[in-house]
Amino acid sequence: MSFDRAMKAYITLLGRSAWAVLNTYYAVLVEKSYFPDAIHIFAEESYSGDLEKIIEGMRVLSEEFGFKPEISSTIIKDNDFITAVKKIGELVKELKEQECNVAIDITPGRKPLVSAALIPAVKLRLEHVFYLAVKELEARPYMMIPLANQQLRDFMEEAGRAGNE
Repeated sequence: MSFDRAMKAYITLLGRSAWAVLNTYYAVLVEKSYFPDAIHIFAEESYSGDLEKIIEGMRVLSEEFGFKPEISSTIIKDNDFITAVKKIGELVKELKEQECNVAIDITPGRKPLVSAALIPAVKLRLEHVFYLAVKELEARPYMMIPLANQQLRDFMEEAGRAGNE
C-alpha cells in the first residue's frame, strides 16, 4: 500500500468520561488539523459500556471534517497495567513499523492506562501526546466550554521545544 503522505494513527484511552474522549478528539481536529486514518480506543472493562457511543461520536466528528478513519478498540481489565503496557506497546510498535505518524491522547485515561501509554510514547518517540487541560470537570461538548477554560497541549511538541532552548 502506497500513500502520498504518512499514515496517521490516533490512540485514546477511555476512562470515566466519554466527553473527555470526544472533546479532546474534537480539539485535535480543530486546533491541530490532525486527521487520523486509524483510531484505536483502549478502555478498561468498567468503562467499556460507553464504547459504542464514543465510536459513533468519533465517526460523526470525523465525517464533519470530511474523512472516515478505521476505528477499533481493545478492552483491558481494570488496573491491569502489565497487559495495558503490552497491548499499547505492541500496537504502537506495529504502527511505527508501518511508518505511521502516531498520536496518543492521555486526557480521558485513568492512571494505569496513561502510564502504560506513556512508556511506548517515550520509548518509540511518538509524534504527539495530547492532553486537553480543562479548568473544571465539564460534562458537555467542547464548543460549549469557554476556550479560556481549556487548553490543548502536545507534550511531545513541548518537550521538543524545551530540548531546543
